[in-house]
Amino acid sequence: MSNLKLNETPVRTSKNFNINNIKLENVNIPKNIKEFHNTNILTQSSKVKIDENTSKCKLTYGLGEILTNQVNEQANKNLKIVIDNKIDEEINVEFLFDNNNLELTDNIEIIANENSKATIILKYTSNNNIEAFHNGIIRLNAKSGADLNIILVNLLNEKSNNFIAIQNALEDNSKVNYTIIDFGGKNSITNYYSNLIGNYSENSLNTIYLGRENQLFDLNYIGELRGEKTKINIEVQGALKDNAKKHFKGTIDFKKGCKNAQGNENEACMLMSDTAKSLALPMLLCSEENVEGNHSTSTGKVGEKELFYIMSRGFNVKEAMKLLVRAKFNKILENIKNEELKNNILYEIDNRLE
Repeated sequence: MSNLKLNETPVRTSKNFNINNIKLENVNIPKNIKEFHNTNILTQSSKVKIDENTSKCKLTYGLGEILTNQVNEQANKNLKIVIDNKIDEEINVEFLFDNNNLELTDNIEIIANENSKATIILKYTSNNNIEAFHNGIIRLNAKSGADLNIILVNLLNEKSNNFIAIQNALEDNSKVNYTIIDFGGKNSITNYYSNLIGNYSENSLNTIYLGRENQLFDLNYIGELRGEKTKINIEVQGALKDNAKKHFKGTIDFKKGCKNAQGNENEACMLMSDTAKSLALPMLLCSEENVEGNHSTSTGKVGEKELFYIMSRGFNVKEAMKLLVRAKFNKILENIKNEELKNNILYEIDNRLE
């Protein structure tokens, strides 16, 4: 068992906020990582190259030295995805945890070459009766004119630990869109960093999280804008019930040289019990003139008027809650065009709100 201090904010705030990092006690970090066999890769396109020749990870931020070193030294799944053209078919990669596949340390490297286009789905699921461990790193390099759509789905159970670090580099005129569905894990800790180097590059990050029982979510999202007329938009919608907790740290940093750049972040949390807790720290940092930055965050209980209105139409309390959560998440779920995956997520929402 280990005690971890990880997911540091890029700028320190008052200790009283209790949000500069996350401290986890008695976390079981496996020392000897076994092989992981339950990986399914589905793509019908011959225009994408997938192999295991990944390089070691060098992260600007990341979750911390211990977890980064584990991936570099003990990764049991390496995937390098190279996209050279515009691909219509989705690239699906699914990791299924079971009694024979309990530990996954994955090193995923995505390279989108000039003017390429693709959608990549990364899905993590587990059997309900196991304690799984996931520690992963995703690095994405979007070359000039590339257009990438990444869908990351975490449906692990509430006994497991989920750690993931994401790092993106965006060159001129590239577009990278992330949709993150974050439902699983006793502890689900995410570090997301985008470096918008190229002029006119754009990054969109849309996340929904749903916590119950004693789940803990720690989301540390960082965007650094360097190129001229770059754009980043962070939209986070969540709901917490029982004793679930969430920390959101969103930092948009306008670096010198990013003239006429735009950055927006919004995080909203619906509290579905009196014991659920939400902390949020949105930050704007600026070293350049003539930029536009906006941030907002909100936390509140389910509105009694909305609940009464739905129940007056014949729904019970649970059904009404499900409808409210679905409505809150719907805008982000519209980014997922795969109907089978979307229905799977909607099923999970209903199941986790029972």
